[in-house]
Amino acid sequence: MMRHLISAADLTRDDAVLILDTAEEMARVADRPIRKLPTLRGRTICNLFFEDSTRTRISFEAAEKRLSADVINFAAKGSSVSKGESLKDTAQTLEAMGVDAVVIRHGASGAPYRLATSGWIDAPVINAGDGTHQHPTQALLDAFTMRRRLVGRDAGLGRDLEGKRITLVGDVLHSRVARSNVDLLHTLGAEVTLVAPPTLVPVGVETWPCEISYDLDRVLPKSDAVMMLRVQRERMNAAFFPTEREYSRRYGLDGERMARMPEHAIVMHPGPMVRGMEITAEVADSDRCTVVEQVANGVSVRMAVLYLLLGGNDSAVTHTRTEENK
Repeated sequence: MMRHLISAADLTRDDAVLILDTAEEMARVADRPIRKLPTLRGRTICNLFFEDSTRTRISFEAAEKRLSADVINFAAKGSSVSKGESLKDTAQTLEAMGVDAVVIRHGASGAPYRLATSGWIDAPVINAGDGTHQHPTQALLDAFTMRRRLVGRDAGLGRDLEGKRITLVGDVLHSRVARSNVDLLHTLGAEVTLVAPPTLVPVGVETWPCEISYDLDRVLPKSDAVMMLRVQRERMNAAFFPTEREYSRRYGLDGERMARMPEHAIVMHPGPMVRGMEITAEVADSDRCTVVEQVANGVSVRMAVLYLLLGGNDSAVTHTRTEENK
């Protein structure tokens, strides 16, 4: 494993499969009476969040605590950042405190890379989302969920997503989740198709390792997994589509559209969902929707990433089984 996790594009196929296999072992911890491993005991991890977050921040904190790490939660609001402190000064403060790893979410694309390569801090950096750029652990937990559902929990060990057809639908322009998933799913051998209004397709998307479509109904019958993306109004500075009703009619997923998908196909969403716009309540609450599974799997995947960056470079199989036998 590399020293930092900044982008899903940095992962090789072997790196990604190692993380997914390790996450499978970490998932066993959730089934134990005591959901803890001593792997990172004595290590200090800082969650450095410059943007609001619920799922990602709590998921990382749960992962860190299950690995017995000491956790520092840093929120920009109410801190010296709100008084004008720079990222460099914040990083040097954390370095002086002796943190062993930094999980960073930042509104500026490239901030985690800057932190990792600047020399301001001598600790592994994990990108928890930067601007509209990347969100690698989200892509990993999505791939983990797909592999479990489409290949099998045990059958999937050591395997990638070769030949699986994945469709991402919605606000691709502002989505770091879409960018990360395209990179990782391509690395894992999947065939990716993006479906979005022309106004929500990024410039240069033709260089991405995926197909582009503007017709959701044509793509659904041949999709193994369909991921609906949230329309990120907070990042929009113009009208990218006429009305919410029009968007929902063209690009929303309802029960009728879900029925056109293959029987084995699943519906995914990185959250938070806007029910009634990109996805109806009928679809969101169906057995084919994996939203709750994705949240649970996120803890296991982030445990795996932290373990591999800070604890060891091999699978956690031996480690977790030794703990289970104590």
